[in-house]
Amino acid sequence: MLELSDVLEAHERVRETSRHTPLERSHTYSAMTGADVHLKLETFQRTGAFKIRGATNRIATLSESQKEVGVVTASAGNHAQGVALAATRVGVDSTIVMPEHAPNSKVEATRSYGAEVVLAGTDYAEAAERAHEIEREEGRTYVHAFDDEMVMAGQGTIGLEILEDCPDVETVVVPIGGGGLISGVATAVKERNPDVRVIGVQAKGASSAASSLEKGERVTIDGVHTIADGIATRSIGERTFEHIREHVDEVVTVSDPEIAVATIYLLERSKTLVEGAGAVPLAALLFDKFAYEDDETIVPVLSGGNIDLNTLTNVIVRGLVETGRYLKIRTVLSDQPGALARLLEIFTAHRTNIYAIHHDRTSRDVEMSDTEVEIDLEMRGPDHVEEFLADLREAGYEVDVLV
Repeated sequence: MLELSDVLEAHERVRETSRHTPLERSHTYSAMTGADVHLKLETFQRTGAFKIRGATNRIATLSESQKEVGVVTASAGNHAQGVALAATRVGVDSTIVMPEHAPNSKVEATRSYGAEVVLAGTDYAEAAERAHEIEREEGRTYVHAFDDEMVMAGQGTIGLEILEDCPDVETVVVPIGGGGLISGVATAVKERNPDVRVIGVQAKGASSAASSLEKGERVTIDGVHTIADGIATRSIGERTFEHIREHVDEVVTVSDPEIAVATIYLLERSKTLVEGAGAVPLAALLFDKFAYEDDETIVPVLSGGNIDLNTLTNVIVRGLVETGRYLKIRTVLSDQPGALARLLEIFTAHRTNIYAIHHDRTSRDVEMSDTEVEIDLEMRGPDHVEEFLADLREAGYEVDVLV
């Protein structure tokens, strides 16, 4: 089992490569939740995520012969960038296998750090299979994304920084993919101060840790379905499972819509860009996924900010929908002059702003004497949406909410 001494040694190895990232109190989330919320901003880490810590520590412990042959790993993106940079800094050749549908921004960033990138498989598990083939074929050392004590120890340096910058912390909230981050952080925090709670958070569509703890044995789920690609793994590691059972107080899950809401809050209120995996700790806090006391000092670890811009667009729209600020509706009008104007009078009365409108007289879904209208609207919140839809229906319009 990983020990505090391993994390302390890792701290000495990684200090020149990784940054001591900010830990900032948030007045916004403290007011929203009643807790004393401090954000650990690994979004400002080199490569944009925490993974550089574990990769640097693991590569620093390679033998000279291992360094000469080089390393290989599999990753959905952040570990890839961490290994690529850590290896390049010390002159070690690296090959990174990424899923075929990995965000292009992460693929290009990994290449820019000096690695050879191989695209293979539909998810992390299939990419890892190809990476192990390369390991056997070329004799490279496999740098596991999470199930390696030296990788865990490197990630655990975040826990040391939290305790240093916020000695009164009572709860640390950490995302879980394969479990390397929370294993390292929980080991460092619990061995320094056993009274601090450690809460793990997974996406509902990738809840292998939660399922494993419930069944008392490591579980591999059939597939993953989440916008949080950085934690989209089908199983946690064998080693990380034991560390989670030993040190983590509770594991909870959040939905993709909840992740989206946390993401847009961070963008809008904190001016902080996070990826889905980085938003899940705040989502768990905002949506009351675990119990806490008033004024309890809570540190959500925002683990990374490497989000693909196409994904970000979808996340923002979904977050606006969930918070009642974006609405897309469909209705049918009589195909007569003035019908659309009469509809828009209701819009004007409610001060709704139109993003886009599509007026289709040829749709096969309506009578030839009618016309179909789809309208995208800017709204002011859930109450505004509810009142607006109620007035439309009271006026005799049949309205379908599309998003």
